[in-house]
Amino acid sequence: MPEKRFDFEAIVKILLRNNVDFIVVGGICAALHGSDTPTQDMDIVQSRDPDNLKRLENALSELGAYYREHTNKRLIPKAERMTTGGHHLLNTAFGPVDVLGAIANQRDYPALLPHTIEIELEEDVRFRTLDLSTLILTKQETGREKDRRMLPILLRIQEEIERR
Repeated sequence: MPEKRFDFEAIVKILLRNNVDFIVVGGICAALHGSDTPTQDMDIVQSRDPDNLKRLENALSELGAYYREHTNKRLIPKAERMTTGGHHLLNTAFGPVDVLGAIANQRDYPALLPHTIEIELEEDVRFRTLDLSTLILTKQETGREKDRRMLPILLRIQEEIERR
């Protein structure tokens, strides 16, 4: 399946249509909070509940997902491979999707869920993303160069919100 331009909304809608429990993290999360730093992939932390993983497998199949790092063949993501806190770096028909079992200090779906907000993409299309303070905390904890570059932007957004 040929890749199209990155289409965050299409990815979200397919995940929601398949009733996948997930939290948007990373660059898209930052953009939803007001960052203008471009991103061309979607990072999610998924519930590792077995039923949810099966729904995620179905959604990823619908997205035409396959592992990016296996260039010699298209290895397809399966529910039984996503039961740990590891990362699954995937290409899809709508752009890259990173399915993360956990982020920053092994925070998984249950640990992150209380630190999320609901975003309404359009009527009846709602999903969860990290709240701004938790996004900042996770960026501070990872210490990766791209996260350190993002921190001043996120902190400025937080200051602007606090001034309102």
